[in-house]
Amino acid sequence: MVLLADVYPVMTFDRPEAWMWLVQFCILATALLLGNALRTQIPFLKKSLLPSALLGGLLLLIFKSIPGCEKMLDKNVMEIVTYHALGLGFVALALKNNKIESKSSPVKVVETGALTASTYVIQGIVGLLVTVPMFYFGKRFFYASGLLLPMGYGQGPGQALNFGKIFTRWAAVQGIDFPGADFGLAIAATGFIVGSVMGVVYMNILRRRGEVATKKLSEAMVNKLKDFVGRNEIPDSESIDKLSVQICMVLFVYFLVYLFTNWIQGMEMGDFGTNTLKPMLWGFNFLLGTLFGIAFKWLLGRFKKAKIVHREYINNYMLNRISGFCFDIMIVAGTASISFEEFGKFVVPFILVCVLGAVATFYYVLYISKHLYPDYKYEGFFSMFGMLTGTASNGMILLREIDPKFETPAANNLVLQSLVAVVLGFPILLLMGYAPQSFKATLITLGILILFWTGLTLFLLRTKIFKKKRK
Repeated sequence: MVLLADVYPVMTFDRPEAWMWLVQFCILATALLLGNALRTQIPFLKKSLLPSALLGGLLLLIFKSIPGCEKMLDKNVMEIVTYHALGLGFVALALKNNKIESKSSPVKVVETGALTASTYVIQGIVGLLVTVPMFYFGKRFFYASGLLLPMGYGQGPGQALNFGKIFTRWAAVQGIDFPGADFGLAIAATGFIVGSVMGVVYMNILRRRGEVATKKLSEAMVNKLKDFVGRNEIPDSESIDKLSVQICMVLFVYFLVYLFTNWIQGMEMGDFGTNTLKPMLWGFNFLLGTLFGIAFKWLLGRFKKAKIVHREYINNYMLNRISGFCFDIMIVAGTASISFEEFGKFVVPFILVCVLGAVATFYYVLYISKHLYPDYKYEGFFSMFGMLTGTASNGMILLREIDPKFETPAANNLVLQSLVAVVLGFPILLLMGYAPQSFKATLITLGILILFWTGLTLFLLRTKIFKKKRK
């Protein structure tokens, strides 16, 4: 007689394996709380506007450097959490009902999306202008690694990790030892510092000149009742808690992403599909999550019109909180997973990429913002600069310092431009999979990026250019 216990050994809870994942999450949560405590209690950190999540991640980096403590933090777990937190956060954002009282014109939304995409492109160009010559003139440094600059600065830790791992595999094919994940994650962490510190320094310079005034908003005005409850929504707690419904919808959509990606892997797609598209699809979890989230929301709307579903299941406030939690955890885990063991070889290119990327992003976004948003140029600049070096929440944090009630269209531009940016930025993501395959492919990618950036910039400055011609 075969017993079930003989086939499936019983897991006892006194084994370390039963606690491993939970302990890692407890460490992340503790670091996030400590980071928040430091930010609220230390005036310098509070004024810097550095995200609490980044401070938490930096604390874990310090903790890892203490002898005997490095084994408590599992690098693989941190990378997996970063990867999935990115996808889940985007799913939560995609499920929201974006009914915004828009102060932004459709043209301005498209222009803001084009600004986002063109900044990604210029970051990629700057990065490659550093790493391509370094490879060509004899340094054993991966030629395409500069493309991780827009992933780290523009997209954040999740995408920096995804493509960093892809670049590591292609570098190994070329016989180059390149810690792509660590390089990309370090760029992402630096981006948060650049966006916060550089943004605050420039804001203080403008304040001293009298060009902007920082304003504070009382906490009571930050969230109003309409942010918590929508019309005809399901009860907060009945047979299932409303928060449970939101979490389950997010997980269900993300499960569909896994099933779709896994299905694609079994298809025959030729050389390009096998070598470029298939490996990249796992890194596109955030984009697929967005598309499946939009499709699920549309289907739910059809069911409501057909009277199959009678209540509103989507709650924007809770989905915002879920995405906020995912992105906070992503930043802590992504920063904590950086390893400096092999990083000493790449200090010079890392510094050059980050510094030149910061300067190019700052001046490009400032110049275009002054043209696109003549009536709210600094509000537009700070919201976009914060997002294009960190995340959308960093842009909102900077914007709130000078426009706490979101009286200008800057906040709406930032929210509504995302779909346009995804469409315009999709070719860049495809090039991210093509460029690392060879040095020649990287040079071709650099040429395409320069042409693409020129086209986007001409579009953004078209009114200024045509006005000069008329004169």
